[in-house]
Amino acid sequence: MIKAETRVRVGLTGLSPIMFDRYPGNNQTELPPERKMYFLPDGKTLMLPARNINSFLSATNTVSAPRRLYDARKYKDVCFAFMSFVAIEPFEIPFTRDSEPIQFAGFGKNGIGLDRSVARLAKGVPNPKERPYIELPWELNFTLNVFPNEEFGMDQLYDIFRRGGLTVGLGTWRGVYGKFRVQTWEATENSG
Repeated sequence: MIKAETRVRVGLTGLSPIMFDRYPGNNQTELPPERKMYFLPDGKTLMLPARNINSFLSATNTVSAPRRLYDARKYKDVCFAFMSFVAIEPFEIPFTRDSEPIQFAGFGKNGIGLDRSVARLAKGVPNPKERPYIELPWELNFTLNVFPNEEFGMDQLYDIFRRGGLTVGLGTWRGVYGKFRVQTWEATENSG
C-alpha cells in the first residue's frame, strides 16, 4: 500500500466530446445552455471542477468508476478509500486543446456545441434538454495528492483512471460523453 505521500501529475485526453449540465441549485430553475458550463473567474475559459473527478472516484449514489468496475459488495469501501486519501488540485481545472485554454465565444465556435435531445424520465416521460459540449480534442491536467494509507496502492488508483475513463468518463451523460485516456501519469514520492 502507499507508505509516503505521493504527488501524481495526471494528463487526460478526451476520447469523446464532454457534455455539461450544471445543476442550478434546485429542480425548478432552468438554466440557459451557456450557464450549464463551468468557467474560470474570467468568465470565458472552460473548466472542470475537481469535485467532478472526486465524484468519478468516490460517488456511491451515482455511477462512479469503482461502482461500475467493482463487485457490488466491495465498491463502497473503494469509494471511501479514494475519498479519504486522494486530494485534487487545482480546484478548478482548465480545459485545454493543444495545450491552449478552451474559451467560450458562442455555440458553434471554438469546438463548443449544443446537444438538443430528449431525455426520458421515469415511466418514459419525455424531458427535452439543451446541453453544451466540448468537441474533440480536449485535455485536462491536474495533480493528485495521494496520502499514505493501507487501503489501496498506486496501481489500483491508476487502473481506476485507465478503465474508468472508458467505462464511465467525466461530465454529464457519462459513458457516452466524457470518455478519456490517461495520457500522463507521473508519480513522485514525498517522504516528508
